[in-house]
Amino acid sequence: MRRFNGFPNFQQDQRPIFIVELLSGRPSFSKCEVESLIAGCPTDPYNFFAYKVGVVAGRLFFRQWCDALEAVVYFWDLRLRGAHHLTPDVQSKFSVLSDRDELSARLKSLFAAHAYNLLDGEGARRCQKEIDALTDKIAKITGLLSHPTPLMACAEHQGKKPVLEMERKQLNKRLDEFRAAMHCILAQLDGRKQDDCLELFSFVNDDLDWERMHYLMVRECRRLNDGLPIYAHRQEILQHIHHQQVMVLIGETGSGKSTQLVQYLADSGLAANGSIVCTQPRKIAALSLAQRVREESNGCYAKNSVICYPTYSSVQGFNHEVIFMTDHCLLQYFMYDMNLDNISYIIIDEAHERSLNTDLLLALVKKLLLQRIDLRLIIMSATADASKLSNYFFDCNTFHVMGRNFPVDIRNVPNVSAERSATVSKPYPGNCPSYVSDAVKMVTQIHKTEDDGAAILVFLTSQMEVEWACENFQNPSAVALAFHGKLSCEEQNRVFLNYPGKRKVIFATNLAETSLTIPGVKYVVDSGMVKESRFEPGNGMNVLRVCSISQSSANQRAGRAGRTEPGRCYRLYSEDDFQSMPCHLEPEIRKVHLGIAVLRILSLGIKNVQDFDFVDAPSPDAIKMAIKNLIQLGAVVFKDTVSEHLKKEDNVLELTDIGHQLVKLGIEPRLGKLILGSFDHGLGREGLVLAAVMANASSIFCRVGTDEEKSKSDCLKVQFCHRNGDLFTLLSVYKEWEECQESKNQWCWKNSINAKSMRRCMETVSELERCLQHELRMIVPSYWKWDPHVPTIHDNVLKKVILSSLAENVAMYSGYDRLGYEVALTRQHVQLHPSCSLLMYGQKPSWVVFGELLSMSNQYLVCVTAFDYECLLALQPPPPFDVSELESRRMQEKVIVGVRNNILRRFCGKQNNSLHCLVSRLQKDCNDSRIGIVVGFDKKEINIYASSKDMEKVSNLVNDALEYEAKWLRDECIEKCLFRGGPDFSPSVALFGAGAEIKHLELEKRYLTVEVCHANAHHLDDKELLMMFDKCAPDIASFYRYPSSGQEGEDSEKWGKITFLTPESAEKAVAKLNAVELCGGLLNVFPSRTSFGGDPKAFPFPAVKAKVCWPRKPSRGIAIVRCAMEDLDCIVEDCSALLIRGRFVRCEIGKKYMDCAIISGLDKDVLETEILQALRNATKRRIIDVYLLRGEPVSQPAGGVCADALLRLIAPFMPSKNFATCNCRVQVFPPDPKDYWMKALITFDGSLHLEAAKALQHIEGEVLPGCLPWQKIQCQQVFHSSVSCPAPVYFVIKKQLDAFVESFNRRKGVSCNLDQNENGSYRVKISSNATKIVAELRKPLEQLMKGKIISHPSLTANVIQLLFSREGIALMKSLQRETRTYILHDKQNQNVKIFGSHRDVAMAERKLVQALLLLHENKQLEIRLRGGDLPHGLMKEVVLKFGPDLHGLKEKVPGAEFVLNTRFHILFVRGSKDLKQKVEDIILEVAQSLSGRLAELPIGEVTCPICLCEVEDCYRLEACGHDFCRMCLVDQFESAIKSHDGFPLCCASEGCRRHILLVDLRSLLPPDKLEDLFRASLGAFVAASGGAYRFCPSPDCPAVYQVADPEAAAEQPPFACGACFVETCRKCHLEYHPSITCERYREFKEDPDTSLMEWRKGKDHVKNCPMCGYTIEKAEGCNHIECRCGRHICWVCLEYFLSSDECYGHLRNIHLAII
Repeated sequence: MRRFNGFPNFQQDQRPIFIVELLSGRPSFSKCEVESLIAGCPTDPYNFFAYKVGVVAGRLFFRQWCDALEAVVYFWDLRLRGAHHLTPDVQSKFSVLSDRDELSARLKSLFAAHAYNLLDGEGARRCQKEIDALTDKIAKITGLLSHPTPLMACAEHQGKKPVLEMERKQLNKRLDEFRAAMHCILAQLDGRKQDDCLELFSFVNDDLDWERMHYLMVRECRRLNDGLPIYAHRQEILQHIHHQQVMVLIGETGSGKSTQLVQYLADSGLAANGSIVCTQPRKIAALSLAQRVREESNGCYAKNSVICYPTYSSVQGFNHEVIFMTDHCLLQYFMYDMNLDNISYIIIDEAHERSLNTDLLLALVKKLLLQRIDLRLIIMSATADASKLSNYFFDCNTFHVMGRNFPVDIRNVPNVSAERSATVSKPYPGNCPSYVSDAVKMVTQIHKTEDDGAAILVFLTSQMEVEWACENFQNPSAVALAFHGKLSCEEQNRVFLNYPGKRKVIFATNLAETSLTIPGVKYVVDSGMVKESRFEPGNGMNVLRVCSISQSSANQRAGRAGRTEPGRCYRLYSEDDFQSMPCHLEPEIRKVHLGIAVLRILSLGIKNVQDFDFVDAPSPDAIKMAIKNLIQLGAVVFKDTVSEHLKKEDNVLELTDIGHQLVKLGIEPRLGKLILGSFDHGLGREGLVLAAVMANASSIFCRVGTDEEKSKSDCLKVQFCHRNGDLFTLLSVYKEWEECQESKNQWCWKNSINAKSMRRCMETVSELERCLQHELRMIVPSYWKWDPHVPTIHDNVLKKVILSSLAENVAMYSGYDRLGYEVALTRQHVQLHPSCSLLMYGQKPSWVVFGELLSMSNQYLVCVTAFDYECLLALQPPPPFDVSELESRRMQEKVIVGVRNNILRRFCGKQNNSLHCLVSRLQKDCNDSRIGIVVGFDKKEINIYASSKDMEKVSNLVNDALEYEAKWLRDECIEKCLFRGGPDFSPSVALFGAGAEIKHLELEKRYLTVEVCHANAHHLDDKELLMMFDKCAPDIASFYRYPSSGQEGEDSEKWGKITFLTPESAEKAVAKLNAVELCGGLLNVFPSRTSFGGDPKAFPFPAVKAKVCWPRKPSRGIAIVRCAMEDLDCIVEDCSALLIRGRFVRCEIGKKYMDCAIISGLDKDVLETEILQALRNATKRRIIDVYLLRGEPVSQPAGGVCADALLRLIAPFMPSKNFATCNCRVQVFPPDPKDYWMKALITFDGSLHLEAAKALQHIEGEVLPGCLPWQKIQCQQVFHSSVSCPAPVYFVIKKQLDAFVESFNRRKGVSCNLDQNENGSYRVKISSNATKIVAELRKPLEQLMKGKIISHPSLTANVIQLLFSREGIALMKSLQRETRTYILHDKQNQNVKIFGSHRDVAMAERKLVQALLLLHENKQLEIRLRGGDLPHGLMKEVVLKFGPDLHGLKEKVPGAEFVLNTRFHILFVRGSKDLKQKVEDIILEVAQSLSGRLAELPIGEVTCPICLCEVEDCYRLEACGHDFCRMCLVDQFESAIKSHDGFPLCCASEGCRRHILLVDLRSLLPPDKLEDLFRASLGAFVAASGGAYRFCPSPDCPAVYQVADPEAAAEQPPFACGACFVETCRKCHLEYHPSITCERYREFKEDPDTSLMEWRKGKDHVKNCPMCGYTIEKAEGCNHIECRCGRHICWVCLEYFLSSDECYGHLRNIHLAII
């Protein structure tokens, strides 16, 4: 073959006649490939060319027709084999008909051969192999079922068989469809017609389009290989459509219905008389489907046969074969052409979404179907309610197409929290519902148990939940990805990427519920919840709330797990919950505002909207609300506006000119009115943009990612915020975006704007602009009149236009921040949304108009615009509410300043309960639920909000409450025990109060504390109750409120205790208030019987408990022995001669019970333990139990007496420097009538385990005073103790704790278990047979559970206080996660504890100290940008002046770091003190430039009155408010403790001398130091009493007694010390000396011999020992006496001897005594 370069210069005789052109349908191709293709041509061309670009890829020149013919056939043959994509064509100046016929015949033969090859090609063979394989599997299962098979296996086979048969059937049908398509092409090639069935492909004429035919073959092969389920039903579907006017096609997800059905219709030629229109609910879906169909059907139809109309225009033509459009677009076209003449087929896709436009379209098409017999309607959906749609459309047929999903195993796991409580470190999050944490736990469990690495898809409801879940699911072998609508395209695409070595865990909203397929998803976690927006016509509010999904949605979600392989779906709800869900989604027509729907219905000539034939009719209230709104907008009027009667009964409405314009615009009426109103005022461009941005308002600002990224987004938003509100802010954003010269995407990225939303707004503007131009003949100006930076008259004009469009959405500021704004129509109180632009200016305008009400966890106004009151008065038509009446409801404010912090805290009460009760009482008394009280601890003020008529009453009651609080704070005392009392007596107590003084010393055992009970104890108003007590019995010293257990029972009626300053007040409270009616119940007031002090803690030491008992019923001498029945005879035989206590007893078989033996003849003092031991010694048979028969109970000393006696027995074994009551407790339980035993519990200090063991050994077998000899004490040989810790501590020490418990249980004689208490804490119980073991086991547990107190010299109270700051809290949380510890800030003792393993605690301590010191060094300065005298808009001015990232400020103050909190208008500054001051000066300059003035309060140095230096670590006294150095006050207290002087403690400020209140003492001193201060004060009190009080004379005894009056001393009993049990004379203060005067006893004490001589006077039977001088008293007997010195004395002559025999010999021989 000859090759030529360049263009040839042909001679006339050499000019070719035939040219073969290779045409390309692609924009680019390879010239080398074309040359290579030409080189293989079997006939040599005279010349050829190959091109790089253009429609023609190459030309071949031939002189002979036969050569050209062969070349064309050759090139077609290569194309059919897939070697190239070029289309060969022959051109000639001399056209001969026979040549064309020859070419056609050759190509027919070629194409027919290719078709036959395809019928038996690779695709068909592969499909047949799959069919054969399935046939073999079915035969195998059938064979297995024909033989005996286990039940489980049989059920499995029976389940598999129909699935396989269905799969085989689908494959057969798919192969049949392919063959039918090939035969249809062959018939066309042969010129045959298929009359018996519909043609799959329609050919216009007999001229064959070879390129199209090839594309049809290629597409059929692709369809066979793709295996879309709908392909198997093509002919069936076409037959249905051809014979019926309406069909409902239910195609499961993945069936291919959206892309294939339009092609089937276009291929078959059924829609030859008009266009095929396929509607989609969303524009993006219509565009993407049109593109997909164009790609799939490339070459199968003429060019531009498939098109998409995303928006409507009346100039659009319906002259294309397939048209995709939105249902909104078709609905608008219907308004223009109600007959739809150019449309032959309408396909309504995604009908299950039941959008408003879809429902209206269905209703309109239904009516049109009756007029146009040739029109066809196909309704397609994946999950729609087919029966409802079928019934609506004249009972039409429904066709079902199976999906292509793989099987999904569905598991219901409703109790994730209960089953996997330890999976997540934070079980219940503060801001997210429980199903979110359950989802995280479920994902963690799947990740642990399923090791295949497949992706997990989790369905949640909102962006916040998705982000929280991503933060809380942390696993190094997995990557957590967020997927929601507010992410950028780049961020959304992350879910489609692969992460080698890591599992994808995708937390998504219902955005992932659609037909979207995320590769690799095998597991789905379905929360069963969705966030749904609903319009409530009753209040005109759009409610966005979380609710349950429908069953169809649940199935859609489950289907996500089976898109690429068999999967599993975990539903976090039960099967019953699933069955209770609605079957399908509720139609949108029942959930949205119906304004545009009503307009369209009226435009169709229907006068009564209720008569319209809805698929699902909306509620009458919704229609009424829509009509009311349209009337307000001026879009509709009643026909007879004069006749009120006609208006009410006939409801005949007609559209106004504005209404007709709104219909043509086809958008939400309020937006349409906004546009038209703006045009009326010459602001058309602004109105158009306003409508666009208002429709996309929620997604324009991008706020996603980490907290830092969100904070940055907030700062960037400030620069756009407009003082008139959100719509003006969005308008300014669009204006700047439109005018930016750089890349718009780059601009959006830099300003945290959603570029996709901005493009959507631009498209909306363009669509509206075309609509205005084509439909309303209105020209939109291209320029802007409004300037966001310069206030002009256009601002007011736009406000009026917005108000007229949203007149029903007016709200007034209530005057009370917590109430927010009062919605004019509904009287609801709603807050501005936190993202509202108005909040950026630190102000709340009096009147606003809002776009919608958003109801989530709270209700918010969104799209808010401020306007002036005058605009409301000038509004036409007038607003639908009484403006003046609404204005009169505004709340008034009153401020009470200068209130101390502790009074504020007490005023509020625990968890603000007291404040809530006071507010509730005020609201009830004034009949106004809006009344509120706000306490400002920072400003030390109280803000009162009430109506003008109630303000005086409310403020008086608040002042009364504050006065009571101040009085109670001044009188507050602690009831301190001088020593620990016993069970039957109360110890002496002192009231320790302000000034560290002893306010009262109670020694006479009168009660100061009363118990208060009530049937509704925990629902009483505490302060109201206390005021009631104070009025009847003044001098309240303190009160203690019992915490609520939340359970019914005796304790639920206990309110608490009240302590009075005097016993008389306490007695008066009992006398006057007991049985008084209060809140529907009677008060029960009685003296407190518990130990004094009001401390609910039972024991101040780690306890070891022992049980003791003694019999209370005498033995009858008979015992019953229980044993096994088969052992009974042997036991009786072995014990026939049993000796117990020196007595032979009789043992015989019992007559009443067959497993008992009776032992009689026992000593009545013998115990069960002795009998059991004797039996076990006598027999080897097993003895189950032994118990004595006893008689009636004997009289018993009181429980308190027994307890005292036990204490006296134990006391000698306790440390001598302490007292028994301080180291152990005895509790004697009152017996039930049937009890055989008295029982007592002795609780020892765990550190004294050896002393406890000795004491118990000593009392074993002892008899208490007042008891009979047989009532011997028995000590149980098992001792108990327990150690508890809170739940957060348990989670970090669980591993170590479990190891301890396991090791303890391995020890012999030890039992240890771990339980969870009702309050959530955990308790370890230890039981052992030795106190020492119990104490030893307690020690490591206590060390572990008490944690480690951080002691570092640099950690001052000021530094520790940083843990209360936001940074400190974040630091603690971060360290806890990092070190797996728990950090506790003990506010009472001003220290920090860390819990965890030793290694983790050490690491956490080191990092916490370093971080705290660094935080203190770089402590942030808070500069507030609103409030006080600061001008509004200061924050925006700072952002505009220095940039959103404050780079300008950083340049002015290098070295400083800044964080701007836009929500609270605070600028945080880090750096040195000088840098902070410089920043503050700069901000003050900016503020001054805005307002022209600035009130700056001078801050002077405060001097401490004690050290006279600048105050460091400032502490402000509660009583007077003077500032001191904290350490100076502590030193003052320490000095008083050491000197026992300086009481009362007073403020050292000059001229003050107010007592330092108890609340200050508690804040400044730890409990042990406070106890020392009390003891010192008590000593000072006794010393200052002038001898009226004295301490017990026993060394170290803390008891105090009152000195007797000398005149009445003889009548007073002695002082019996409850601490050391010593009796003391109240007059002489010596040991009690009954029957002897104090003077005489003192003489005896000074000279003990004097008392002896006095006693011996006149007594002949008293003599002295001649050897040692010891005084001997002889009572009776012989004259032989033995002295204690060992000498034997003759009483007659006092001679002494060494032995008794010698003495008796002396008596016989000398004194002739008869012995």
